[in-house]
Amino acid sequence: MRLDSRKVLALVGLLSCVLTLGITVRPSHADDQACDALPTAVVHHAAGSRPQHVFIIVLENESYDETFGPESKAPYLSKCLTKKGQLLTNYYAIGHFSLDNYIAMISGQSPNPDTQLDCSIFNEFALTKPGLDANGQAIGHGCVYPADVSTIANQLEARHLKWRGYMEDMQRACQHPPLNEVDPYQRARSDSEYATKHNPLVYFHSISDEDCKANDVALDQLKSDLGTVESTPNLSFIVPNLCNDGHDHRNGKCADGKTPGGLAAINSFLQREVPMIMNSKAYQQDGMLIITFDEADLEGDDKDARACCAEPVGPNTQAPGMFGPGGGRIGAVIISSFVKPGIANTKTYNHYSLLRSLETLFGLSHLGYAEKPDPGEFGTDVYSP
Repeated sequence: MRLDSRKVLALVGLLSCVLTLGITVRPSHADDQACDALPTAVVHHAAGSRPQHVFIIVLENESYDETFGPESKAPYLSKCLTKKGQLLTNYYAIGHFSLDNYIAMISGQSPNPDTQLDCSIFNEFALTKPGLDANGQAIGHGCVYPADVSTIANQLEARHLKWRGYMEDMQRACQHPPLNEVDPYQRARSDSEYATKHNPLVYFHSISDEDCKANDVALDQLKSDLGTVESTPNLSFIVPNLCNDGHDHRNGKCADGKTPGGLAAINSFLQREVPMIMNSKAYQQDGMLIITFDEADLEGDDKDARACCAEPVGPNTQAPGMFGPGGGRIGAVIISSFVKPGIANTKTYNHYSLLRSLETLFGLSHLGYAEKPDPGEFGTDVYSP
């Protein structure tokens, strides 16, 4: 067959353009293949039963439209995983910047001026009033909360259930600075992209040093823990490093100047970790995977500091979102054999809702602002009857 010379020249020109721009050409069906490879658990649960092995992956600094819009650079999340699970289209963060959101997810404590600024100094929480207020809030400011501020980790232990935090690039278990010293792990370093501010489990005296060192571990340990149902925690709190969580993307690259950052890094991380979780025995028995972000994007002029769910203001700051009442719209994906798949859930939720929902799953009382009914919790709109 003879080729038209004009078509040949056009093809050569197109390939030259692609090479010049550094565009990577990949098969359009690559993500579909990765998606199809995920297991589809067919489990017949007893009426009224709910997940008892929950995996949470927390990512960084992306607004809903960027993550889940039609031009998303994370198609594995925005297309594949939303098809496998349920997309919460109106899920919101509760503040800015990072740490106050992580703190809220596990304790229901609201932002204070120090956690809003990510606690560059690892100082004690300074109480201005003893005890907790009527909403379970510690009054004051600081980073490391006093022992009477509980977390979901404490609640699970009291019920003889297991928890574990998995932190990528953490060099030793329960890694944090000494009290009242500068935190050297605020930004990516040449030897580590771990960030203390993304590891909320080290900010509570209610979690003993012994428990923290036993259960706040490097992400590498997740694979072996997934080996059996018995070794898999009831709650796994998974945090990628500053590249893989999408946090670092200066000029499109991570801190090493080579690895693609932002949503592209998130896409690669999820393609590696999600199949391992979903293929585990615990997940297939009664698991649930939740993927969300800490806060919406604050770059440029379009700062998203919106709130939902009648988010309370105070007692320690009058602007939880620094630039507004909340942390902006971020979205979340929930995948489980207990969950109705492939639909968009438009009900409003935030990080306090997440904590409340987890506590309800495990039969726990509600901490801090998770006790307020306004955030709501996952119900029959999420779980299959």
